[in-house]
Formats: sequence, C-alpha cells, structure tokens
Amino acid sequence: MTRGNASVWHACDDLVARYADGSLPEPDAWSLEKHLEGCTQCAVRVSRAVRGTAPGALLAEVREAVLAAAPPAALPLVAAPAPVPGPPRAARLLWAAGPAVRGAWLPAVLLVALGAMALGFGGGFHGARALLLAIAPVVPVAGVALSYGPHADPLYEVVAATPAGGLRLALTRTAVVLAVCLPLLTLTGLLLPASGAPAAAAWLLPGLALSLATLALASFTGCRTAAGVTAGGWLCAVLAPVPAAPGGEATRRLAEQLSRCLDGAGAQGAWAAAAVLSAALLAARRPAYDRLPRR
Repeated sequence: MTRGNASVWHACDDLVARYADGSLPEPDAWSLEKHLEGCTQCAVRVSRAVRGTAPGALLAEVREAVLAAAPPAALPLVAAPAPVPGPPRAARLLWAAGPAVRGAWLPAVLLVALGAMALGFGGGFHGARALLLAIAPVVPVAGVALSYGPHADPLYEVVAATPAGGLRLALTRTAVVLAVCLPLLTLTGLLLPASGAPAAAAWLLPGLALSLATLALASFTGCRTAAGVTAGGWLCAVLAPVPAAPGGEATRRLAEQLSRCLDGAGAQGAWAAAAVLSAALLAARRPAYDRLPRR
C-alpha cells in the first residue's frame, strides 16, 4: 500500500496488478475491494488494469459488439459509466442478507413464534414452551439451508466466483438468520409458562452448534442435504420418547427429554464443544465452498 498521509492510503501498483490477474490472496482482495468502494482514484487504476488482462480485452470486444449492434437511441444507455463509489452500506448488507430475509422463511419464523403463543395462551396448552424448544434449534438450520446455494440464489454461480462469495457470503447470511431467530424465539419462550420445560434460552447453544454443523456438512453434501441430516437428527433425538408415551404423558415426556438434552453444565458444555468442533471443520473445509454441491 502507498500512503498520502496518516489516514489516507492507495493501492500500490503491484497490488493492483496481482488483483487484476487473479493472484492476490482472498483476504487481500477483500480488503482492496472494500477500499475501492470509497476511493475513485484506486477504482480507476484497478479498472484500467483489469481492462489490460485477457478477460478484460474479451469483455471490451463484447461491449464493442453490443454497441455496434444497438440502435442509436440506445447508445447512451449502454455507454461506459464513470467510476463511482460503491453502493451504500445498507444496500450492501441487504444484498448480502439475500434469501435469509426474504421469501417464505421469515414468515415461517414468525408463524412458529405466534403459533407457540397461541397454543400457550389461546389454547391453554401447558407444553407450549417444550414444543417451542423442540422446534427452535431447527429453525435457523432451515434458514441456513434456504439462504445459500444454487437452489437459493439465481446469481449463485456469478457470486461464488467473486471474493465476496463462497464461505464469506454463507457466514453473512447465517449471521442474519441467527440474528432474526435467536431474540425472537427466545423472547417467545420467556413469555410462555415453563411447565417443567428447560429455560427459554437453553436452546441457544444447540441452535448455534446445529447451524455450524450444517455449514460444515454442507461442504460435503450441499446445504439442503446437510440441513436435513442435522435437523432430522435433532428432532429424532428429542421426539423419540413421545410416541411411546401413554395418553396425556406426551408433554411430560417431551419436557423430560429436552431437560436431558439441554439442561445442566454437562449438556451445555457438550453443545459448546460441538459448536467449536463444527467451526474448526468449517474453517478447514473453506475452499470447498467455491464448488458447493448442488443438493
């Protein structure tokens, strides 16, 4: 980097050249792209360097062909724009959040919360908190599955080929999913009567661990398959005793099983260890997100 003063820096020629030919490491490319959002001078230099590469020359030929084929009235619409700073931070965050905050997933989260409240207070169902705690850990898992991958984003192939794609984008969307789920479902649990169920916040570590496990497993199988495995495993574990319970005992059995899975330092410590191990595996499998399976 070159610096004009203590607070302003510009990309050096070597950095610009390595970015243009694709040899710049990913973290350095991210840093440079962030800088280009607010520095027109460096954006012009990088744009000029990219145009000098073989792909840049090919794109220039395509542009010239499009301009030659376009009617005169359309030419102003396809003229090359002057370099401008990047989009506002809010717009970038909304793009990164993508499917995590649109479509059917967000209404589904609200439906889970409102349904639990309706059962607990409108229907007089004393096991509403236990039922919510059984479902809550798989809600962010479903959000992860629906927010990243070829099935979720029509521009996935384009985005995955950029430094902003891959695991970085998957983690951004997962963070948005968790930021919506965790406070909403925990607050709902706090408002519901306990009736022998674990504390309302007891599902937070399991929810985080299952989300990280889903991301790690997705590097092998794809997001949807990974979500089916982790969510299915959790539901089988907590709901297994319920079908065998005699009439009227299903709620109590569910609360007892949830207490085994969630309550106490041992259970929470196990979930914390699972989260750490999943994060370590995810870090080791980071390159796999450049070619995520289509399942």
